[in-house]
Amino acid sequence: MSAGARFFVGQLVEHNRFDYRGVVCGVDAAFNLSEAWYEEMAKSRPPKDRPWYHVLVDGAPQATYVAERHLDPAKDSTQINHPWLGTYFDKFDGQRYYPIKRPH
Repeated sequence: MSAGARFFVGQLVEHNRFDYRGVVCGVDAAFNLSEAWYEEMAKSRPPKDRPWYHVLVDGAPQATYVAERHLDPAKDSTQINHPWLGTYFDKFDGQRYYPIKRPH
């Protein structure tokens, strides 16, 4: 987990503006995409110097990039439905997903 991040890889989260649920599959300590992406997509201008998260969206074949202030821990801890789950995770314990251990 990145220093100062509220959420961790494998945690179920909810987007508090767009009302979707998902699982964190990556954490950046600060905004890490292009300025053009930020200008086009980050309409509420969330801070770039706080953590941002890669989230697999439940029930949709997409991932999103979300500022920390737009996420809350999920109230619903049921498994999510996403075609890329097996790319990132190999276990779900009823509360969280566990990342696949990759050889170094």
